[in-house]
Amino acid sequence: MKKIIIAIDGPSGSGKSTTAREVAKKLNYLYIDTGAMYRAVTLAWIKSGNEFSNETICEIIKNIKIELKITDEGQKTFLNGSDVSFDIRKPDVTKWVSPVSAIDCVRTAMVEMQRNIGKDGGIVMDGRDIGTVVFPNADLKIFLVASIEERAKRRQKELSQSGIHLSFEEVMAQLETRDIYDSSRANSPLKKAADAILLDTSSLTIEEQTDKVVNLALKIINQ
Repeated sequence: MKKIIIAIDGPSGSGKSTTAREVAKKLNYLYIDTGAMYRAVTLAWIKSGNEFSNETICEIIKNIKIELKITDEGQKTFLNGSDVSFDIRKPDVTKWVSPVSAIDCVRTAMVEMQRNIGKDGGIVMDGRDIGTVVFPNADLKIFLVASIEERAKRRQKELSQSGIHLSFEEVMAQLETRDIYDSSRANSPLKKAADAILLDTSSLTIEEQTDKVVNLALKIINQ
């Protein structure tokens, strides 16, 4: 069976990571959470205790090792050999991940890593620039959106399940700030690829949006 590249982009809380993970399971593909990679870089900088600057972070990225490993519990993120899957979801990482992600050396390093992982196909990769920058020739491009209220509700629930408790207002403010950062940065801004299929998930269940993407993928795979 043909192995294709599926790119799923969208803002925080649109459901892209959960959808990508479930699509990969149904197709027996590899799921790559690119956001986790940027969060790992951000965590490495926070742990360093250094002031925020492009120069500092570019130096840090030369000396860290990020690995994504598929386990029975799903994808795990390792930073210099340590499992940081929980730590990268903490509010201080969320606060800084957009400015860190906007730095040219960070995006260059991460994009190279992502392309190496996905070059042979059979992957579902989600992020903010997968269909526009990382894999502009992806076989299937999806751009997920949802209302800010629905996205905040989802993110608050996700954080709560991880033991992180923030008010609805705090979560919404974080999302709005991140949207501005991601959409306005000079390098690889969040935007819909011209040939991406727009999917509004505001009123869809995870199962429904997963099925929509799987059906689109199967049409391409079985051509």
